[in-house]
Amino acid sequence: MSDAANSAPVLQVDGLVKHFAVTRGLIRRKTIGLVRAVEDVSFEIARGETLALVGESGCGKSTTGRLILRLMDPTAGSVRFKGKEIADLDKDALRRMRRHMQIIFQDPYASLNPRMTVGEILAEPLRVHEIGDDASRAARGRELLEIVGLLPEHARRYPHQFSGGQRQRIGIARALAANPDLIVCDEPVSALDVSIQAQIVNLLQNLQQRFGLSYLFIAHDLAVVKHISDRVAVMYLGKLVEIADKKTLYDRPLHPYTQALLAAIPKPDPALRTKRVMLQGDVPSPFRPPTGCRFHTRCPHAQARCSAEEPLLREAAPGHRVACHFFETIPAPTILARAGLANGKFAARLAAFEAAKTARAPG
Repeated sequence: MSDAANSAPVLQVDGLVKHFAVTRGLIRRKTIGLVRAVEDVSFEIARGETLALVGESGCGKSTTGRLILRLMDPTAGSVRFKGKEIADLDKDALRRMRRHMQIIFQDPYASLNPRMTVGEILAEPLRVHEIGDDASRAARGRELLEIVGLLPEHARRYPHQFSGGQRQRIGIARALAANPDLIVCDEPVSALDVSIQAQIVNLLQNLQQRFGLSYLFIAHDLAVVKHISDRVAVMYLGKLVEIADKKTLYDRPLHPYTQALLAAIPKPDPALRTKRVMLQGDVPSPFRPPTGCRFHTRCPHAQARCSAEEPLLREAAPGHRVACHFFETIPAPTILARAGLANGKFAARLAAFEAAKTARAPG
């Protein structure tokens, strides 16, 4: 494969829009408005990259993932996979394309057919795409189970015989069955215990390195996102408000909404705390979004211009774009030391602990 092919984005999304009609009446249905779930969303994902899409529940993250896979049709915009537009593909062409684009669903309990064995579940994508015969599909299923850390004999069991983490591994194996290039991970760890979350995230990273996968990782847990992502896109009420590489976004968030999200992450160091960014009110309805900047009704730095003019997603630095009129003048979040902990006595105890740990180390 040429260098140009390797450097070209696997996925390009431009001006993606999804509106849902709100109707009234039993006999004569009348459209009374639109729910603006996704508005003018644009980004790209490189080969082998993980782009995390984060935001509050209801902001349009999962809808964006389903639009990319054409599980629902967009109202407007362009989605190009390996340079090919998929928004206008017919049914047969879309099925061929979906072999290379798969999804891992949020709920491992609802995403697996309880009447099928695990072997049948893993063979189904191969059957749909007419890959191999029954024997080779069964062999591929056993291979996939081993790849995701399960046993080949598990192919004979049913989904109810597994724990939540094991079921999510089966969902991952199903997504891998047809050797895809892009996987949409729709909050794949949010329904799992914290210890199991770490195992699944590590598994996804190992599979990415092994098979060269690209991920759109949809999540609301910013601690998980920091561990797995290469770049992060922040979404609020259907629109992207900030996008940057992981280090830049976590070290220097520029949009007030991003700052509020990051300030809510618990700090592992008990001597430190982040000055909280308190957001007032509730998230507005996408049925009647605010004029101007959609975040201005909750923003602590809002000015008159914010309610009158919608901000553009403009470049603050190479690879870092922000949709805020005044991001240049908004102060960065402050890390404060807690009075009872960040003193000489605490520092001395920490130094003694580190010294004792070093002394116990072999060699």
